[in-house]
Amino acid sequence: MEKLFMKGNEAIAEAAVRAGCRFFAGYPITPQNEIPEYMSKRLPQVGGVFVQGESEVASVNMVCGAAYTGTRAMTSSSGPGLSLKSEGLSSLAGAELPAVVVNIMRGGPGVGSIQAAQMDYLQATKASGHGGFRMLVY
Repeated sequence: MEKLFMKGNEAIAEAAVRAGCRFFAGYPITPQNEIPEYMSKRLPQVGGVFVQGESEVASVNMVCGAAYTGTRAMTSSSGPGLSLKSEGLSSLAGAELPAVVVNIMRGGPGVGSIQAAQMDYLQATKASGHGGFRMLVY
């Protein structure tokens, strides 16, 4: 197997493509910008679709639509962007639809300060939306 040297965000995106992801919708927010950038170039090479939504809300709802059709779909965000996706995540969970949501954590609380905290971790594992569902968090 060929060895590739790539950034962590690019490795996440390539792994998703190799696992069969064929739809990505996202919105730029640091520090995850390299994922949508990579997917915009890579997905067309494998017959997939990349969409940059007009917002985080639109992006997660596009992922819901793709998941409804049985397409392996993914989105990514960080901190405050993930907060905006909460309602769409609840819709995915309520309909029991699979999708990959990548949260690239910032160095501190969701707004990115330098204070020690685990806000993104707690948001992903404890309070990702409505309805009392559980998420698989890796």
